[in-house]
Amino acid sequence: MIHRDGSSSSSSQIPFFSRSTATKRDSLAAELERDPRLSTARRQQRSQAFSSTMAHASLERQLASLQTTKMELETKLRERDLTVERLERDRRWFSDRETEEREEKERERTEREDEKKNTDAELRSLRASLTTLREEYEDLQDSHSSLSRSTSQTSVNQESKISTLTRQVQLLEEELVQTKELAEERLRAMHDLQESMNNLEEPPRREDNEDMTIIREELRRQATYLRQLESENAELRVLKARSQSVEVLKEEKRGLERKLRGMDELRRQVVELEAQVEGGRQERQEWENKVEAQLPSRTPISITQSLSELRLTHAKLLEESGVTNALLRARETELDEIRESEGELKERIKGLEADMSGLKESLERERRRVELAEREVDFSKAMMASFTAEEAMKEGPAVIDDTQMQRLQHVEALLEEYKGVNRKLTLELEAITSSRGSVVGADLLRAERAQKLQAQEVLAQCNEENKHYLDKVEELEQKLFDLGGEVASGRHVPPGVRILQLKENPLQDWVDLRQSAMDRLKGENEALIKRLKDLEGSGSTGAATSARSGEELVPRESWELVRKEKTDLEELVTQKEKRLLRLQQIFQSKSAEFREAIKSILGVKLTFYPNGQVRVTSLYDLNASFVFSPEKGASGVNMQLVAQGEGAPEEIQSLMRYWVGTEQCIPGFMATVTLECYETWKKGNGERNTTT
Repeated sequence: MIHRDGSSSSSSQIPFFSRSTATKRDSLAAELERDPRLSTARRQQRSQAFSSTMAHASLERQLASLQTTKMELETKLRERDLTVERLERDRRWFSDRETEEREEKERERTEREDEKKNTDAELRSLRASLTTLREEYEDLQDSHSSLSRSTSQTSVNQESKISTLTRQVQLLEEELVQTKELAEERLRAMHDLQESMNNLEEPPRREDNEDMTIIREELRRQATYLRQLESENAELRVLKARSQSVEVLKEEKRGLERKLRGMDELRRQVVELEAQVEGGRQERQEWENKVEAQLPSRTPISITQSLSELRLTHAKLLEESGVTNALLRARETELDEIRESEGELKERIKGLEADMSGLKESLERERRRVELAEREVDFSKAMMASFTAEEAMKEGPAVIDDTQMQRLQHVEALLEEYKGVNRKLTLELEAITSSRGSVVGADLLRAERAQKLQAQEVLAQCNEENKHYLDKVEELEQKLFDLGGEVASGRHVPPGVRILQLKENPLQDWVDLRQSAMDRLKGENEALIKRLKDLEGSGSTGAATSARSGEELVPRESWELVRKEKTDLEELVTQKEKRLLRLQQIFQSKSAEFREAIKSILGVKLTFYPNGQVRVTSLYDLNASFVFSPEKGASGVNMQLVAQGEGAPEEIQSLMRYWVGTEQCIPGFMATVTLECYETWKKGNGERNTTT
């Protein structure tokens, strides 16, 4: 704009001068014509005025631009002052925050040190209590082992006694069966005798009728005796059932002993719960001390809430501990009752053993009676044989009557003897039955069964309560374990504490990487489970499933994972190949440098073969080449000369015999060869130079 104004002003001035010059052209022309120097001065003056006008316009333009620049700079300066003021204010704010953070960290460090001291003291006390509890546990374990040994010994003795009684009962049953068979044979013999007596047609019918009456009475007595034997057999079956019930009771006793061993574990858990309650009480006391030490206005609400929760937990634990102690006392009372019932069962077993001994004696008596019956049967058979012989002979009526009378009298005497024996046996059996009824009765058996049912109910209730408390103890132990893991790993955040961390830190990166791996594995597992369900659902259509495309057989997540692993492995192989190629290049370059250095320093050229041999050639005589090989059985350091090149100098053989054969020094041999070759090469070069 300034330039435009200047140009317009200059253009306006030029016509002005031209107009003024035109108006005075006549007078000036005359003057100019008269004075040419004046006209030149006039022209110079006009040109100077024009240049001054242009300079003035240029200066005005520069002044305007400088004023604009000044205003812009002033604006920037004000903005910079504002920025500096804002930055200063932010710096003061950050300095205050830093001071507060430093004070807060110092306070937290002090609190952590105090907590660490308290924790160490608590750990020491817990270790001492743990040592005491272990000693008590070892004492209880010793007492329990002694009790278990005594109980096992008692149970083994009882089992041996019961097995002996069972064998005795089996023997008695076998004897009873044999006795029953003998009685049946005896009954059949008596029936045969009765039939034979009925077939005898003798004159004295009155005596025959008396004999038949006596025989009938004897048969009735024998039937009564058989019924008694059957009743004794039934009693033996009852005793066998009772012995089985004794076995059941012994098995229950062993089960109760196992439960007793479980009660020891429950006691240990109760001790652990008491220790945890004591720890909670100490922690509560520490929290109370901390809360009292702090100002009321500085106490956070979270600490108050956690303190109230700890108080409630402490009260619950105290209540549970009381309930557990009461249950332990109840279980101990029940165990005492079970021990008393065990003593009663032992007394009953002794009574049963006495009954078994009585039965054994009665069976011995029955055996003697069976032997007597066998003799009677033999006598009856002999008598029947004599009757048959006499019936065949029939020599005279008088002789037959006398013989029959004698035989009938003999039979009557035998019957009287049998009557006495039967009366004695009946009295003995009645005495045995009454004594057995007094020792073991049905009331005792019913009482045993009722006591058994009651013990089973109490045991089931104890098992349920024990399971409930075990679950609760396991839950508390899991919570304690989780809290210990969080505290040990530094992930536990106390109430009222806020943790600040960087946006990008190694721990968070590791957690994110682990979470991504877990998510990927979960996705793959879900896809595999879904695929398995699809295959199970389409099991009936196996042919159609086999005809599907290959992409449907494997889940896409598994395919992506395998492909990613393949890509990673390919990248790893590529990197290793690049590294190997680079190492080969480096090795080749270094080996070339090594050969050049050896060639320059020692004057020999080395060639390494894959089999470990080294070929050494002198630079001064290419025909002087030698092959060295590692010495067998050595560590690879010592070398031996195995070959030499053709066309070597004549002195080589003598040098080889001296240095290699005598001195065993290959470096000395190579140095001498190098010197000889150098001298030869030097002489050859000197002669060549002389010839030239």
